Amino acid sequence: MNGWHASKPVWLRILNGGMQSPDEGIPFAPGDARSPGSLTFQLSADSQVALVIPREWSGDAETEWRRGSRSRICALFDRFLFQVAFARSHAQSVASARKLINGLVRNSLSEEGVDLCCVPTLDRRLQRAIEKIEQESDWEFDLPQLARHSGVSERNLYYLMRRETGLTPYRFYQRCRLIRVRRRLVDCQCDIPHISWYAADEGFSHLGRFAALYREHFGELPSQTVQWRRSLLETTSAFA
Repeated sequence: MNGWHASKPVWLRILNGGMQSPDEGIPFAPGDARSPGSLTFQLSADSQVALVIPREWSGDAETEWRRGSRSRICALFDRFLFQVAFARSHAQSVASARKLINGLVRNSLSEEGVDLCCVPTLDRRLQRAIEKIEQESDWEFDLPQLARHSGVSERNLYYLMRRETGLTPYRFYQRCRLIRVRRRLVDCQCDIPHISWYAADEGFSHLGRFAALYREHFGELPSQTVQWRRSLLETTSAFA
């Protein structure tokens, strides 16, 4: 990424891989914060990086942001990433993002009151269920089968899922299918993505119901996703 300008300090959370300044050859540290100005960096092929740029700052935070603790910043990022992975709706995702930004802007100057072990560790049985749902896209929901795969009773699986993610097993399964449709809409190389085809491929037989669920989860209709994707491609090609 070259020549990107930030008018405010930027928080970085390196999730995977490496990231460094090409001019100085200095690696970025997890939970790093960089001052306003031009930001240039190089990523390795497997890198994943999260950046947060607050629109507004409260009090003297903008002049004192350097006092923030990397361990605290990482903890705030990681807690947000865990929570948003199981968000029930767009509104909950937005609330989690606002909580993250408020925590960074208002509270990053002190370790006081911060639980640095705030990200829970998922029960291994629940983790097996989650991995099956996420990785086996052709699998059709079957609670008894999912429970057997996880090594736990149906009732206990339901309880574990609700307790640790806030979702029922079926709601999590449904959410994963919605995410796969969205990824196909965003990544599609054709001029006009076929929303109904992608929805049907993921088991959504009623297009109206699918659109309502999609809007609940992502805050926009599938057609709006296609529209902003098209606008982005047009803008990108204009600068190419």
